[in-house]
Amino acid sequence: MDSTLQRIVHDLIGRISGPMQFRLYLQPGMAMIQGIRDGLKDARTNQPPYFWSIFTTPGRRAELLKEGLKSVARVMLFAIVMDAVYQYIELRTFHIGEAVIVALVLGFIPYLLIRGPVNRIAKWSASHRSPDQLPKYRVSK
Repeated sequence: MDSTLQRIVHDLIGRISGPMQFRLYLQPGMAMIQGIRDGLKDARTNQPPYFWSIFTTPGRRAELLKEGLKSVARVMLFAIVMDAVYQYIELRTFHIGEAVIVALVLGFIPYLLIRGPVNRIAKWSASHRSPDQLPKYRVSK
């Protein structure tokens, strides 16, 4: 078990300076874009901040986590595929556990960290607008 943990740590650290470094920026960026989109949607529908809700509403925790994973599923799948390519190029093997760790760190965590603050900022911004700054909608008859 100790050698497995050492291998995982060594392999994960090697990803920082290895080939395909662009994914270390691309994947969190994609997750953050999805988090911003969902945070704005939460603000429009008057939902509480996502990450905070996971801890404060235990009855909805599983539902909220499932919704978050569903929302970033493409980003996480992309992260796993990119890590599989990296592992094939660099290590000539594939370790699913390492790919999942990378997907969580580069995909899900940035999503979690951005969705709630975007929700709060959007709600704050909406509450501080004067009525003449609000968008005007035409009502059709």
